[in-house]
Amino acid sequence: MDALRLIFLFLHILGFAALIGGLLAQAGPGEKRVNGAMRDGAGLAFVAGLALVGVLEAGDTDVNHAKVAVKFLIGLVVLVLVMANTRKERIPQGLWVLLTGLAVVNVAVAVFWSSVHV
Repeated sequence: MDALRLIFLFLHILGFAALIGGLLAQAGPGEKRVNGAMRDGAGLAFVAGLALVGVLEAGDTDVNHAKVAVKFLIGLVVLVLVMANTRKERIPQGLWVLLTGLAVVNVAVAVFWSSVHV
């Protein structure tokens, strides 16, 4: 069970790396758009996060449901916004800032919210 947890955690981290990398690749002046790294990263982070919680719930680990709910809601908002704007030629600067902020906040919740490693 621990190996499966580590695999899903690894995929979850890779998803966030792709999402944030896709966002930061567009930092600076110029038009912003939803790129493949953002789309795939948001999807991978969300699905791997759900799987990770499932593995933790199935095991002996005590899961912090408040933390999971916060991460789930932020991840869902990011995923919906990314998917809703995937085919658009460009996205507004404000949406790009919002997506970047939400992705970073989601990582911060994972790192700084004490207790279980979700």
